[in-house]
Amino acid sequence: MHRFDVRVGPIGYRVGSAWAGPLNSLRRLYSGYPAPDDGIATLTARIEPERPWRKYIHPQVAIRGDHELPDALPMALRHALLAAEMAMNLQIALGERRHLLLHAGAVERNGRVIILTGESGSGKSTLSALLGEHGWRLMSDEFVLIEPETGLARAFPRAISLKNAAIGELERVVSDASRFGPLLRATPKGDLRHLRPARDAIARMDDRASPALILFPTFGYASQAEGIGQAELFALLTQGSTNYAALGERGFAAMTHLATTVPGVRFAYPDSASGMAIVEQFAAELGI
Repeated sequence: MHRFDVRVGPIGYRVGSAWAGPLNSLRRLYSGYPAPDDGIATLTARIEPERPWRKYIHPQVAIRGDHELPDALPMALRHALLAAEMAMNLQIALGERRHLLLHAGAVERNGRVIILTGESGSGKSTLSALLGEHGWRLMSDEFVLIEPETGLARAFPRAISLKNAAIGELERVVSDASRFGPLLRATPKGDLRHLRPARDAIARMDDRASPALILFPTFGYASQAEGIGQAELFALLTQGSTNYAALGERGFAAMTHLATTVPGVRFAYPDSASGMAIVEQFAAELGI
Protein backbone atom coordinates (compact mmCIF):
# COMPACT_ATOMS: atom_id res chain seq x y z
CA MET A 1 0.00 0.00 0.00
CA HIS A 2 1.41 3.39 -1.05
CA ARG A 3 0.92 6.30 1.34
CA PHE A 4 0.66 10.09 1.33
CA ASP A 5 0.17 12.25 4.43
CA VAL A 6 -1.08 15.82 4.29
CA ARG A 7 -2.83 18.41 6.48
CA VAL A 8 -5.68 20.57 5.20
CA GLY A 9 -6.71 23.10 7.86
CA PRO A 10 -7.27 21.21 11.13
CA ILE A 11 -7.65 17.86 9.35
CA GLY A 12 -4.62 15.55 9.11
CA TYR A 13 -4.97 12.87 6.45
CA ARG A 14 -3.26 9.56 5.86
CA VAL A 15 -4.13 8.52 2.31
CA GLY A 16 -3.38 5.00 1.13
CA SER A 17 -3.54 3.54 -2.37
CA ALA A 18 -2.90 0.19 -4.00
CA TRP A 19 -1.49 2.11 -6.98
CA ALA A 20 1.41 4.62 -6.92
CA GLY A 21 0.10 6.80 -9.77
CA PRO A 22 -2.93 8.34 -8.02
CA LEU A 23 -0.87 9.32 -5.00
CA ASN A 24 1.81 10.89 -7.21
CA SER A 25 -0.97 13.04 -8.74
CA LEU A 26 -2.20 13.86 -5.24
CA ARG A 27 1.32 14.90 -4.14
CA ARG A 28 1.59 17.30 -7.09
CA LEU A 29 -1.87 18.70 -6.43
CA TYR A 30 -1.10 19.27 -2.74
CA SER A 31 2.40 20.64 -3.27
CA GLY A 32 3.15 23.23 -0.56
CA TYR A 33 0.72 21.79 2.02
CA PRO A 34 2.16 20.78 5.42
CA ALA A 35 2.27 17.29 6.89
CA PRO A 36 -0.09 16.45 9.77
CA ASP A 37 0.94 17.99 13.10
CA ASP A 38 3.47 15.78 14.92
CA GLY A 39 3.10 13.32 12.02
CA ILE A 40 -0.24 12.12 13.40
CA ALA A 41 -3.16 11.91 10.97
CA THR A 42 -6.69 12.27 12.32
CA LEU A 43 -8.43 10.57 9.38
CA THR A 44 -7.47 7.71 7.07
CA ALA A 45 -8.68 7.45 3.47
CA ARG A 46 -7.86 4.62 1.06
CA ILE A 47 -8.46 3.69 -2.55
CA GLU A 48 -8.03 0.03 -3.36
CA PRO A 49 -9.36 -2.63 -5.75
CA GLU A 50 -12.91 -3.83 -5.11
CA ARG A 51 -11.62 -7.39 -5.59
CA PRO A 52 -7.92 -8.49 -5.71
CA TRP A 53 -8.00 -9.18 -9.45
CA ARG A 54 -9.46 -5.74 -10.11
CA LYS A 55 -6.02 -4.29 -9.48
CA TYR A 56 -4.89 -5.73 -12.84
CA ILE A 57 -7.97 -6.83 -14.85
CA HIS A 58 -10.28 -3.95 -15.80
CA PRO A 59 -8.94 -2.08 -12.73
CA GLN A 60 -11.59 -0.63 -10.45
CA VAL A 61 -11.10 1.72 -7.51
CA ALA A 62 -13.16 1.37 -4.33
CA ILE A 63 -13.39 4.21 -1.79
CA ARG A 64 -12.46 3.09 1.71
CA GLY A 65 -11.15 4.47 5.00
CA ASP A 66 -12.15 4.97 8.62
CA HIS A 67 -15.71 5.47 7.40
CA GLU A 68 -17.35 3.82 4.40
CA LEU A 69 -20.60 3.84 2.46
CA PRO A 70 -21.51 0.20 1.80
CA ASP A 71 -23.41 0.94 -1.42
CA ALA A 72 -20.71 3.15 -3.00
CA LEU A 73 -19.88 1.96 -6.52
CA PRO A 74 -16.23 1.50 -7.56
CA MET A 75 -14.73 3.83 -10.17
CA ALA A 76 -12.44 3.27 -13.15
CA LEU A 77 -8.72 3.54 -12.42
CA ARG A 78 -8.43 6.52 -14.81
CA HIS A 79 -10.60 8.42 -12.32
CA ALA A 80 -8.55 7.36 -9.28
CA LEU A 81 -7.57 10.94 -8.39
CA LEU A 82 -11.27 11.82 -8.11
CA ALA A 83 -11.81 8.68 -6.02
CA ALA A 84 -9.01 9.72 -3.65
CA GLU A 85 -10.51 13.19 -3.23
CA MET A 86 -13.96 11.68 -2.63
CA ALA A 87 -12.47 9.31 -0.05
CA MET A 88 -10.90 12.27 1.77
CA ASN A 89 -14.20 14.18 1.74
CA LEU A 90 -16.14 11.14 2.92
CA GLN A 91 -13.93 10.78 5.98
CA ILE A 92 -14.51 14.34 7.16
CA ALA A 93 -18.24 14.22 6.30
CA LEU A 94 -18.79 11.10 8.42
CA GLY A 95 -15.97 11.33 10.95
CA GLU A 96 -15.48 14.96 12.00
CA ARG A 97 -16.73 15.70 15.51
CA ARG A 98 -14.66 18.70 16.67
CA HIS A 99 -16.37 21.21 14.37
CA LEU A 100 -19.86 21.82 13.03
CA LEU A 101 -19.70 21.03 9.31
CA LEU A 102 -21.50 23.01 6.65
CA HIS A 103 -21.49 21.83 3.03
CA ALA A 104 -20.45 25.20 1.64
CA GLY A 105 -17.77 27.35 0.12
CA ALA A 106 -16.30 30.27 2.02
CA VAL A 107 -14.09 33.29 1.36
CA GLU A 108 -12.56 35.75 3.81
CA ARG A 109 -11.47 39.36 3.72
CA ASN A 110 -10.52 41.64 6.63
CA GLY A 111 -11.17 38.82 9.08
CA ARG A 112 -14.81 38.33 8.02
CA VAL A 113 -16.21 35.36 6.17
CA ILE A 114 -18.88 35.06 3.51
CA ILE A 115 -20.32 31.54 3.40
CA LEU A 116 -21.82 30.31 0.13
CA THR A 117 -24.04 27.30 0.42
CA GLY A 118 -26.91 25.61 -1.38
CA GLU A 119 -27.73 22.67 -3.57
CA SER A 120 -25.35 21.04 -6.05
CA GLY A 121 -25.21 23.10 -9.26
CA SER A 122 -25.96 26.40 -7.51
CA GLY A 123 -22.49 27.68 -8.40
CA LYS A 124 -21.13 28.01 -4.85
CA SER A 125 -17.84 26.24 -5.65
CA THR A 126 -17.21 28.21 -8.85
CA LEU A 127 -17.97 31.53 -7.15
CA SER A 128 -15.76 30.62 -4.19
CA ALA A 129 -12.90 29.68 -6.52
CA LEU A 130 -13.24 32.84 -8.61
CA LEU A 131 -13.44 35.10 -5.56
CA GLY A 132 -10.33 33.34 -4.25
CA GLU A 133 -8.51 34.63 -7.34
CA HIS A 134 -9.86 38.18 -6.99
CA GLY A 135 -8.77 39.57 -3.64
CA TRP A 136 -10.44 37.13 -1.26
CA ARG A 137 -8.83 34.33 0.74
CA LEU A 138 -10.40 31.03 -0.20
CA MET A 139 -11.27 29.17 3.00
CA SER A 140 -13.15 26.29 1.38
CA ASP A 141 -15.12 25.18 -1.64
CA GLU A 142 -16.57 22.06 0.03
CA PHE A 143 -16.82 22.18 3.84
CA VAL A 144 -16.90 25.11 6.23
CA LEU A 145 -15.86 24.15 9.76
CA ILE A 146 -17.42 26.13 12.62
CA GLU A 147 -15.89 25.96 16.09
CA PRO A 148 -18.81 25.26 18.50
CA GLU A 149 -17.09 27.06 21.37
CA THR A 150 -16.28 30.32 19.56
CA GLY A 151 -18.51 30.40 16.47
CA LEU A 152 -15.43 31.13 14.36
CA ALA A 153 -14.86 29.53 10.96
CA ARG A 154 -11.83 27.31 10.28
CA ALA A 155 -10.30 27.11 6.82
CA PHE A 156 -10.40 23.85 4.87
CA PRO A 157 -8.70 24.86 1.60
CA ARG A 158 -8.56 21.47 -0.13
CA ALA A 159 -7.98 21.17 -3.86
CA ILE A 160 -10.98 22.73 -5.63
CA SER A 161 -13.03 20.33 -7.72
CA LEU A 162 -13.89 22.20 -10.94
CA LYS A 163 -16.57 20.68 -13.13
CA ASN A 164 -17.47 21.16 -16.79
CA ALA A 165 -17.78 24.88 -17.73
CA ALA A 166 -16.08 25.96 -14.49
CA ILE A 167 -12.84 24.40 -15.75
CA GLY A 168 -12.53 26.85 -18.64
CA GLU A 169 -13.56 29.80 -16.47
CA LEU A 170 -10.74 29.18 -14.00
CA GLU A 171 -8.21 28.28 -16.73
CA ARG A 172 -8.74 31.77 -18.16
CA VAL A 173 -8.09 33.34 -14.74
CA VAL A 174 -5.25 31.23 -13.28
CA SER A 175 -2.00 31.71 -15.22
CA ASP A 176 0.04 29.15 -13.25
CA ALA A 177 -0.66 25.86 -15.03
CA SER A 178 1.12 23.89 -12.28
CA ARG A 179 -1.80 24.58 -9.95
CA PHE A 180 -4.11 22.41 -12.07
CA GLY A 181 -4.43 18.66 -11.83
CA PRO A 182 -5.02 16.43 -14.87
CA LEU A 183 -8.25 16.80 -16.83
CA LEU A 184 -10.50 13.86 -16.00
CA ARG A 185 -13.08 13.31 -18.74
CA ALA A 186 -16.47 11.63 -18.42
CA THR A 187 -16.38 11.02 -14.67
CA PRO A 188 -19.67 10.39 -12.81
CA LYS A 189 -19.65 14.18 -12.21
CA GLY A 190 -18.86 15.08 -15.84
CA ASP A 191 -15.49 16.49 -16.92
CA LEU A 192 -13.47 17.44 -13.87
CA ARG A 193 -10.18 19.14 -13.08
CA HIS A 194 -8.76 20.00 -9.65
CA LEU A 195 -7.20 23.36 -8.81
CA ARG A 196 -4.74 23.98 -5.99
CA PRO A 197 -5.85 27.12 -4.07
CA ALA A 198 -3.69 30.24 -4.18
CA ARG A 199 -0.55 30.25 -2.04
CA ASP A 200 -2.05 32.69 0.48
CA ALA A 201 -4.98 30.35 1.15
CA ILE A 202 -2.59 27.54 2.05
CA ALA A 203 -0.20 29.70 4.07
CA ARG A 204 -3.10 31.09 6.17
CA MET A 205 -5.08 27.88 6.60
CA ASP A 206 -4.76 28.17 10.40
CA ASP A 207 -6.21 31.70 10.55
CA ARG A 208 -9.72 31.65 11.98
CA ALA A 209 -12.29 34.27 10.96
CA SER A 210 -15.77 35.46 11.93
CA PRO A 211 -18.80 34.55 9.77
CA ALA A 212 -20.44 37.76 8.48
CA LEU A 213 -22.96 36.63 5.84
CA ILE A 214 -24.50 33.39 4.57
CA LEU A 215 -25.45 33.39 0.90
CA PHE A 216 -27.57 30.89 -1.03
CA PRO A 217 -26.73 31.46 -4.72
CA THR A 218 -28.70 30.09 -7.67
CA PHE A 219 -26.96 30.10 -11.04
CA GLY A 220 -28.67 30.75 -14.38
CA TYR A 221 -31.46 33.20 -13.56
CA ALA A 222 -31.93 36.97 -13.71
CA SER A 223 -30.33 38.81 -10.82
CA GLN A 224 -32.49 39.17 -7.72
CA ALA A 225 -32.07 38.79 -3.97
CA GLU A 226 -34.20 38.31 -0.85
CA GLY A 227 -33.44 37.98 2.83
CA ILE A 228 -33.99 34.77 4.80
CA GLY A 229 -35.60 34.71 8.24
CA GLN A 230 -33.72 33.13 11.15
CA ALA A 231 -36.02 30.10 11.46
CA GLU A 232 -35.73 29.25 7.75
CA LEU A 233 -31.99 29.89 7.84
CA PHE A 234 -31.61 27.47 10.73
CA ALA A 235 -33.56 24.79 8.85
CA LEU A 236 -31.58 25.30 5.62
CA LEU A 237 -28.25 25.10 7.44
CA THR A 238 -29.18 21.87 9.22
CA GLN A 239 -30.01 20.34 5.83
CA GLY A 240 -26.52 21.23 4.63
CA SER A 241 -24.66 19.83 7.63
CA THR A 242 -23.42 16.23 7.70
CA ASN A 243 -22.72 16.12 11.44
CA TYR A 244 -25.28 18.48 13.03
CA ALA A 245 -27.28 15.65 14.62
CA ALA A 246 -24.16 13.71 15.65
CA LEU A 247 -22.86 16.68 17.67
CA GLY A 248 -26.00 16.70 19.81
CA GLU A 249 -26.40 19.72 22.09
CA ARG A 250 -23.10 21.25 20.91
CA GLY A 251 -24.34 21.14 17.34
CA PHE A 252 -27.71 22.68 18.23
CA ALA A 253 -26.09 25.51 20.18
CA ALA A 254 -23.56 26.24 17.44
CA MET A 255 -26.18 26.17 14.69
CA THR A 256 -28.56 28.37 16.69
CA HIS A 257 -25.81 30.91 17.30
CA LEU A 258 -24.90 30.96 13.62
CA ALA A 259 -28.49 31.32 12.37
CA THR A 260 -29.38 34.08 14.85
CA THR A 261 -26.23 36.20 14.62
CA VAL A 262 -25.35 36.01 10.91
CA PRO A 263 -27.76 37.26 8.22
CA GLY A 264 -28.79 34.98 5.37
CA VAL A 265 -29.69 35.98 1.81
CA ARG A 266 -30.62 33.96 -1.27
CA PHE A 267 -29.82 35.43 -4.64
CA ALA A 268 -30.00 34.46 -8.30
CA TYR A 269 -27.45 35.42 -10.96
CA PRO A 270 -27.16 34.79 -14.70
CA ASP A 271 -23.36 34.35 -14.99
CA SER A 272 -20.21 34.29 -12.86
CA ALA A 273 -19.32 37.95 -13.43
CA SER A 274 -22.76 39.01 -12.20
CA GLY A 275 -22.53 36.63 -9.25
CA MET A 276 -19.18 38.05 -8.16
CA ALA A 277 -20.50 41.60 -8.50
CA ILE A 278 -23.47 40.75 -6.27
CA VAL A 279 -21.19 39.24 -3.62
CA GLU A 280 -18.99 42.34 -3.73
CA GLN A 281 -22.07 44.53 -3.31
CA PHE A 282 -23.15 42.57 -0.24
CA ALA A 283 -19.59 42.81 1.13
CA ALA A 284 -19.51 46.57 0.60
CA GLU A 285 -22.81 46.98 2.49
CA LEU A 286 -21.27 45.07 5.41
CA GLY A 287 -18.05 47.07 5.29
CA ILE A 288 -15.91 44.08 4.34
